[in-house]
Amino acid sequence: MNFDYNFGNQYYKYMGKEGLQTKVYTIMAPEQSQKTQPGMEYLMTPKPVFDNKDYKGSGKLKDKVAIITGADSGLGRAAAIAFTKEGAKVVIPYYDEHIDANYTKNYIESLGGECLLLSGDISNKNFCKSIVEKTLQRFGKIDVLVNNAGVQYQQDKLENITDEQFDRTMKVNVYGMFYLTKEVLPYLKSGASIINLTSVTAFYGDPQLMDYVTTKGAIVGFTRALARNLALKNIRVNAIAPGFFWTPLQPACWVKEKIPSLGSDAAMARGAMPYELAPTYVFLASDDSSYVTGQVIHNNGGQVMG
Repeated sequence: MNFDYNFGNQYYKYMGKEGLQTKVYTIMAPEQSQKTQPGMEYLMTPKPVFDNKDYKGSGKLKDKVAIITGADSGLGRAAAIAFTKEGAKVVIPYYDEHIDANYTKNYIESLGGECLLLSGDISNKNFCKSIVEKTLQRFGKIDVLVNNAGVQYQQDKLENITDEQFDRTMKVNVYGMFYLTKEVLPYLKSGASIINLTSVTAFYGDPQLMDYVTTKGAIVGFTRALARNLALKNIRVNAIAPGFFWTPLQPACWVKEKIPSLGSDAAMARGAMPYELAPTYVFLASDDSSYVTGQVIHNNGGQVMG
């Protein structure tokens, strides 16, 4: 597939085993920033590529109902599109990105799918309860839960992380996952799947995302413990740890000067577009992964290996 999202090559020098060396990487996007979290996809340049037009569904999720938090845009949107192609009905809880959410809903419906949008804050326990109630009212069951939504803020020093920022990051990324999983769990049957979004940063410790990394490490622990707890019920729990993907979270987090270099430290010397992660969500949601639980799937272009 050829997508027009490469802005050419960038070079930087670094000290390697053989002295000063030069590395070439692909620039995914020019300098840009947004002032609100978790960011708006319709404001991005270039627009993220969320749908692989060559991807043909084969009924792997036929008649399943999936809740995907934060699927108004970014990685969640790509997952929702792929789930739709595989025959699933999709529920999208999102914060306040109404333009992005309605675009996603219309796109899903153009593919012949069904989509329920629910706007609110997943760090609020009552909203999480409402998500489950409205999903059951509309579709009558829940087969897949994808805890995908999150926020991240760039700070150079621990002292710069305010109590308010730490609290917000923890509540959205961890409490929201905990609340919604707890509400969904009584309605999941044998064969159901829970997918949690962690991050490559949990494995190398990004020094400018200390509170975010803390939450992503917690998600790994939660995934492993819950997987063991639910294994005999045949409810699988896994996580995905993406590297740099071009999503609204990036311009909403980083200073604009950092955007062109994102993805440069991957072995593949580039970042990725959301469509490239969508099949991983499908794999973990479908019976293809019937013997996979408690695992973290790494999609990071070789940024971290092992």
